[in-house]
Amino acid sequence: MASLKYQRILLKVGGEALAGPSGYGIEARRAQELAGKIQEVKQLGVQLAIVLGAGNIWRGVDGIAQGMDRATADQMGMLATVMNALALQDALERGGVTTRVQTAIEMRALAEPYIRLRAIRHLEKGRVVIIGAGTGNPYFTTDTAAALRAMEIHAQVLIKATKVDAVYEEDPLVNPRARKLEHISYIDALNLGVKILDATAISLCMDHQLPILVLGLWEPNSLLLAVRGEKIGTRIDESAPAPVGSLQDPLRRGAL
Repeated sequence: MASLKYQRILLKVGGEALAGPSGYGIEARRAQELAGKIQEVKQLGVQLAIVLGAGNIWRGVDGIAQGMDRATADQMGMLATVMNALALQDALERGGVTTRVQTAIEMRALAEPYIRLRAIRHLEKGRVVIIGAGTGNPYFTTDTAAALRAMEIHAQVLIKATKVDAVYEEDPLVNPRARKLEHISYIDALNLGVKILDATAISLCMDHQLPILVLGLWEPNSLLLAVRGEKIGTRIDESAPAPVGSLQDPLRRGAL
């Protein structure tokens, strides 16, 4: 434990991490690969809670675009996160990792209801806790749910593990020369309109000074490097200096 920078983390992973090449559905092999990465971190003694997205099963924006009520679309998404949570739990348990799934929407035949103190107790006993169904309320993303749960369980960092290895000043797929930002402030992340993490989640972390680390899930040893405090991805917190070409400049800020 002495070599670890973080002893308790909240890991936010998009549902696409469980999908096959098509980007949809749940592929058992991918679930096992994700479980393997989690197990490596767990073996270091890290207390680990996980929030999964649902983009591999259901995207509420698609339903809304076709006239569906926003609350209904979001509720369907919350149920989809529970399916992902159960798939990951199965992969972890088969790998010998004791896991508990807790959900914000009660479904006792499948999972425990989310109870903050019980989640903390599971972590203290060395169990991985997968938290499903978002916050239990529509109009909130799983990013916001991850930020909220991270603070409730007293996580030391919110790790957003995604298919992109860091935050960039511009979309690297559009501009291959886009500058990678290794350390930025919450305010700069909001001004940039960072798409990797939604603004509500960033604002919530800013209000409670919870650091955020954005990294590539499938980058070699990315989670191991993160919990050891080694340089990887992008760190978002209140201590970052203004980037080059200062985002603090009002003209530049307005352009973003």
